[in-house]
Amino acid sequence: MADLIEFAVSILGEEELFLAHYWNEEIECMPREKLRVLQEERLRETVSRVYENVPFYRNAFDKIGLKPDDIKSLDDLKKLPFTNKDDLRDNYPYGLFAVPLSEVIRIHASSGTTGKPTVVGYTRQDIRSWAEVMARSLSCCGANKNSKIQNAYGYGLFTGGLGVHYGAELIGASVIPVSGGHSKRQIMLMKDFGSTILTCTPSYALHLSDVMKEMGVSKDELCLEGGLFGAEPWSLNLRNEIENRLGIIALDVYGLSEVIGPGVAVECPVKEGLHIWEDHFLAEIVDPETGEQLPAGSYGELVITTLTKEALPMIRYRTRDITRIIPEEGCSCGRTHMRIDRLQGRTDDMLVIRGVNVFPSQIEEVLFNISHTEPYYMIYVDRREQLDELEVWVEVSDEVFSDEIRKLESLEREIRKEIEVVLGINVKVKLVEPKSIERFEGKSKRVIDRRSL
Repeated sequence: MADLIEFAVSILGEEELFLAHYWNEEIECMPREKLRVLQEERLRETVSRVYENVPFYRNAFDKIGLKPDDIKSLDDLKKLPFTNKDDLRDNYPYGLFAVPLSEVIRIHASSGTTGKPTVVGYTRQDIRSWAEVMARSLSCCGANKNSKIQNAYGYGLFTGGLGVHYGAELIGASVIPVSGGHSKRQIMLMKDFGSTILTCTPSYALHLSDVMKEMGVSKDELCLEGGLFGAEPWSLNLRNEIENRLGIIALDVYGLSEVIGPGVAVECPVKEGLHIWEDHFLAEIVDPETGEQLPAGSYGELVITTLTKEALPMIRYRTRDITRIIPEEGCSCGRTHMRIDRLQGRTDDMLVIRGVNVFPSQIEEVLFNISHTEPYYMIYVDRREQLDELEVWVEVSDEVFSDEIRKLESLEREIRKEIEVVLGINVKVKLVEPKSIERFEGKSKRVIDRRSL
């Protein structure tokens, strides 16, 4: 199989090999006019259903004098009220469900790091829809019935593992449900089982490449062809690093539990944005402060309305994720569904340092462009004498860390200067020895804000 792939790539090129690989071509390439008609029909049905079955939404609609019949087209979307994560917590656990519990066959929940977890439910049809959008997403990464998908997302209440699992099984691929952790065993299974696609967080994919090096396993000993990575923002430089280390095409997948889980949007091999599966999810961008809709091309907060969810439909759910709708219609992959840009960060991850908005991804981009640094870092924020201070800890290579002090000082000045150019504020930089910063098996935690501790 690997020889066949190599031969095809030599003739077609990596992108061309995957471009025409659809799971559901009729839907994925549906003309925009036809797609809009489908969206409007499903939007009207969803609005009527939540008004009839979810007291929270009925009260929210009545409060602003809105009736389901007022929603006739996509242009009326802005009339609907927002939903946010606090609404799910306030109605914990089942207050936002639109069906009886007897129809709910699966319950997932967030980690609940800031209090009660947010609870999400699925009917049998919801699971089918989830499998469908994940099958499309995995197919973008080249998955087919001959693939061996090593699923290193966590299983359990987190939606990642089972979302990938059901999509892979719908395709007919062989799933290796290894979950996260036990990295040396991951590499052994990857090698022995001939895994062709890896699914996990990008930070864990990077960590696995480190473990491979420690074990003396070369990427040429593996059969990996592609990877589908998500659950955290990651930079283009990190993508390049993963692709080079593992010898794969690495694509971004987006989702969130409140909406369905992974599979809301995915990159195709063109790598010019993530296609949102618009027959299931209606996307808009709003100003995070005012809530006003923004035109295509403007960065703001992504808001999603579900169009097919039965158990837990969401009306204008504020994701807190910052991105933009790419204004150009169509994609050279042939898919017609709109694209959003790679996530810039989250409104709740954004740091405000002396009045300047800072996203960790901005710092990551800088670090990956500087030689002798390792792709591991931490950001610490403190407040001293009423002034905010930002300090970046960066791992450096063994060679540099053991070098003379003046070379370390020169590298530290270079990193500090480049970060300050991008952010426009003064920062502190601390160079630390290799492997001293924690590796993450799930979502990475790169920021420690000590101002509120």
